[in-house]
Amino acid sequence: MLGNALIGLREGLEASLVVSILVAFLVRTGRRRELPKVWLGVGVAIAVSIGVTLALTLSQQALTFEAQEALGGSLSIIAVGFVTWMIFWMRRVGRTIAAELEGGLEKAIAMGSVAVVVMAALAVGREGLETAVFFFAAVQAAGETTGPLIGFLAGIAVAVVLAYLIYRGAVKLNLGKFFTVTGVLLIFVAAGILAYGVHDLQEAGILPGLNTLAFDVSAAVPADSWYGTLLKGVFNFSPQTTVLEAVVWVLYVAIVLTLFVRKPRRREAPAAGSSTDTADTAA
Repeated sequence: MLGNALIGLREGLEASLVVSILVAFLVRTGRRRELPKVWLGVGVAIAVSIGVTLALTLSQQALTFEAQEALGGSLSIIAVGFVTWMIFWMRRVGRTIAAELEGGLEKAIAMGSVAVVVMAALAVGREGLETAVFFFAAVQAAGETTGPLIGFLAGIAVAVVLAYLIYRGAVKLNLGKFFTVTGVLLIFVAAGILAYGVHDLQEAGILPGLNTLAFDVSAAVPADSWYGTLLKGVFNFSPQTTVLEAVVWVLYVAIVLTLFVRKPRRREAPAAGSSTDTADTAA
């Protein structure tokens, strides 16, 4: 539940902030008549995201065990790729995303009503599709449906409330720190899903080493204990972990976490007398 709540909170807040930026821009520029088109685009994006989740679930149920494991493992790896790209993308464009969205919406308005709907659908739909695949993979890793779904919906609900309060000016949230902290946590969640995906592919016979264990701590960390369940739900920790699972988990965390927490290189100070951009100086 906790892991999926984090997914819902992070992805939900990103999508909600995108919507609030578009709405605030239209309100600020006196073009409220365009709001229904934006909301229609948002509705289309949500419907497509839900449809993708249902399609993945239904298609998996119709497959053989080996095919289910192959599909689940492949989607887990794809989901990890999505979330890895997302956390780095948000860190890179976080300061300019509002200007980019507003510029895109301005061009869409000039092109016509359909363009506004499509622009809003694409802006929110990217987050929605990432969420659909990542949530599906996380549910498969958790091994049951009610807990992850409750956590995911709770995270989404909190995200929507936070975005609304930010939009109304009732809450001041340091989004840079928020996305940094949640990014670090999501790296560990993604590492667990990646390891689970590898295990699925091992069970499908695509990858070797299913019976070659790196460790077995079932006696110390029973899978049905509260702490075993907590570790499983948040980090997808398995008391019986294969060597390949352990290797990919360690490599993913070591590489991605190092790149994420590493500070971007500062630009060299300009020579005396040269002009300097204010934003670069502040950075």
